[in-house]
Amino acid sequence: MKHLPGFVAEAQKIRAKGVDDIVCVAVNDAFVMDAWGKSSGATGKVRMLADGNGEFTRAVGLELDASGFGMGKRSQRYGMVVKDGKVEQLQVEPGPGLNVCSAESILSKL
Repeated sequence: MKHLPGFVAEAQKIRAKGVDDIVCVAVNDAFVMDAWGKSSGATGKVRMLADGNGEFTRAVGLELDASGFGMGKRSQRYGMVVKDGKVEQLQVEPGPGLNVCSAESILSKL
């Protein structure tokens, strides 16, 4: 409810810093990601990618076990900047809130 809207709002500024693509990855199916993108105004600003089985999330070491909350395996909240296939920045949120991985925070480090 708070992470994605910042990237939608700041998409133009982020792209002006030389970013080719802004991507939102979540452990959800493609239909959920499509609906979420449409309802949040992400179309044309943020690419919504489904990681339905959490394979990407596990591969990058960012899996979160939210079974205690009835949500199963999810992804931690993070912001990642990748250039030519190499991770240049990885800002993992240490807890609730958006202190290190918000759009504004990532933008300030570009």
